[in-house]
Amino acid sequence: MDGAAHRGTLAADGATIAVLASGVDIPYPRGHAELIERIAEQGLVLAELPPGAHPTRSRFVLRNRVIAALTRGTVVVEAQYRSGSLVTARRALKLGRHTMGVPGPVTSGLSSGVHELLRGEAVLVTDAAEVAELVGGIGELAPTRQGPLVERDLLDPVTARVLEALSAQGGSDGREVARDSGTSCEEALSRLYELLALGFVERHGDRWELAPTVRRNDSTRRGDPQIWGNRVKGLRR
Repeated sequence: MDGAAHRGTLAADGATIAVLASGVDIPYPRGHAELIERIAEQGLVLAELPPGAHPTRSRFVLRNRVIAALTRGTVVVEAQYRSGSLVTARRALKLGRHTMGVPGPVTSGLSSGVHELLRGEAVLVTDAAEVAELVGGIGELAPTRQGPLVERDLLDPVTARVLEALSAQGGSDGREVARDSGTSCEEALSRLYELLALGFVERHGDRWELAPTVRRNDSTRRGDPQIWGNRVKGLRR
């Protein structure tokens, strides 16, 4: 996991720091020797221990407090109950740093430690924007979450009210629509013709009914919302 984080940063031309549990001249694991060299060129490799010192279990635990202290926040992506990542996260909490966790399947042992962390003082995050909101500069906020955009979302408030006023059973006449939408008869009729052109409603004599596709599924998408939105604007010109 550590190696993946470093490689991802290097691939994005970012700067990354590797904190070793050994001397800076002793790469561990050996398979990461080339990666550590790349980090030294593009970022920074540091260690508390003198050159020549070899890693031990206790030194990894001690190293984690350095990782926690170096950052504004710690994000735990996966961790079992007994995990060095949890040690880092708890150190970060003690130091007053932001501590975050990415939730996973409740049936996964690899996420059990993260979920335990989230039951405490850690903050749940799901993407980089939410991490930046906590550890970034003032004013860096994650985008507002919302469901998929559907065509009805693009209607202006008055037209949307007129559409909502139509009965799903048997339709309504213009006066009923005006009354239930809180508009004048003239305004309601104008909006109904707009909805007719957009395919939301049908006219049968003096009565207006929801189009079959709208009755069948109120959230069905009919093409690209951006293109449809341009149609709405065109009708109002």
